[in-house]
Amino acid sequence: MAKPKTFFICSNCASESSQWFGKCPSCGTYNSLEEQFTIQSSVDVPGRGGVGNWQSGSPTSKSPGKPPKARAALTFDQISDRQIARWDSGYGELDRVLGGGVVPGSMVLIGGDPGIGKSTLLLQVSNQLAQKYRILYVTGEESGQQVKLRASRLGVSKSVNLVNSENPETAESSKNSQNSDDDPVIEISQHPISTDHLSADLYVLPETDLEEILKEIDSLKPNLAVIDSIQTVFFPSLTSAPGSVAQVRECTAALMKVAKHEDITMLIVGHVTKEGTIAGPRVLEHLVDTVLYFEGDRFASHRLLRTVKNRFGATHEIGIFEMVSNGLREVPNPSELFLGNRDDPAPGTAIVVACEGTRPIVVELQALVSPTSYPSPRRAATGIDYNRLVQILAVLEKRVGVPMSKLDAYVASAGGLNVEEPAVDLGMAVAIVASFRDRIVDPGTVLIGEVGLGGQVRSVSQMELRLKEAAKLGFQRAIVPKGTKFPDIGIDILPVSKVIDAIIAAVPHQELTEEDLEIDE
Repeated sequence: MAKPKTFFICSNCASESSQWFGKCPSCGTYNSLEEQFTIQSSVDVPGRGGVGNWQSGSPTSKSPGKPPKARAALTFDQISDRQIARWDSGYGELDRVLGGGVVPGSMVLIGGDPGIGKSTLLLQVSNQLAQKYRILYVTGEESGQQVKLRASRLGVSKSVNLVNSENPETAESSKNSQNSDDDPVIEISQHPISTDHLSADLYVLPETDLEEILKEIDSLKPNLAVIDSIQTVFFPSLTSAPGSVAQVRECTAALMKVAKHEDITMLIVGHVTKEGTIAGPRVLEHLVDTVLYFEGDRFASHRLLRTVKNRFGATHEIGIFEMVSNGLREVPNPSELFLGNRDDPAPGTAIVVACEGTRPIVVELQALVSPTSYPSPRRAATGIDYNRLVQILAVLEKRVGVPMSKLDAYVASAGGLNVEEPAVDLGMAVAIVASFRDRIVDPGTVLIGEVGLGGQVRSVSQMELRLKEAAKLGFQRAIVPKGTKFPDIGIDILPVSKVIDAIIAAVPHQELTEEDLEIDE
């Protein structure tokens, strides 16, 4: 056996070092270097490096008496320009986040807090795709019986085939034995199945050994493989524990090789740290094609699927689901989810239109302003960027005359949606002033615009898309930045150039003067 090689890896930046340092030479983090050992593996696992034209056992350098290696580089003319058809996952919200559907041969990383519904989402998606494709669900956190118990709750258990990792052929024989005498035995190939009456082709493999997983993938030849989760998978040639920097990096690299060479789509679950980022080295997010975050309040029913990296579509797209008794359900109209009761408006509320990627969402902002009883006034933000809240409060005191230095301010977005873009500045300012004056903003008005430090209202992107969403939900008027022309979309446009003009227009029959804005001391 080869002598183990010792090296040190930083748990923060994944940089390697030949000796231990108290401070990482690359990122400067203290006490982050961890000792790792590696030995030569007897199993042929694809190595790291280029993946485009990899072949097992191909020479890497010139040898005496042998012809030189054939050129592997290709020009653009030599590369096939065939169009890749995306797969319909069965869930429109997931297809939107992925950029139009699942890309064959891609690698998708899904992270989220414990219990948020990552495994539930992937099991439901696997069941939908298994109607046309061969799916392998690898679970390292649950046994096959536990997966089947969860699948029965989701209505998926009738289509699950348990794979024996020691003898994969038993899964195929058990599948054939499930057919009745009247039904002919149908041979399942690795190509998509278009016959509607065929049973689902979903296989479950409880395994954490990377070598066994790669053997099963090579034997089953699935179209899509789910790895739940990458932190539980380990490479036996590495002596470090599962979930360490070296294990996560090497396992992901090996799975990526298989995905690119065999054109197998990989959906990988990743754990998150207490800071909310995906656990493991940062290179994990660089290796994969798409990074998704599954977010949501544990005490709320809705879940947000957000993309932060996508090589095949737009970033910062969101998909919205609702957790019900039998799994996750899509929310067809998310704007209604984040809107309050428009028939009974309350003081200090304003309606804004936020954009997440290419999706406009109408959100209700709520503000509460009251005299402070502390030497320094309190500021609290829920779903709103705290720094932008402090900036808006400073603008209101300096440019409008509202004495915010003597007032506590609390601002929140309805439904728990995080809206941190500048387009909600105008709605935030109007909601704060409306709460201060105890006035009701016109419930048929939406406010869109960025507030500058000089009190001016600046234009924002995708304005026409935002206005169309507001008109679709029945809003009659929109207060927007001045200087932009829009086509007739069935909503009255009121352009403003100053934040004070927007406040006067949004809170009708209220004249804001310096005398009105004073507080009785």
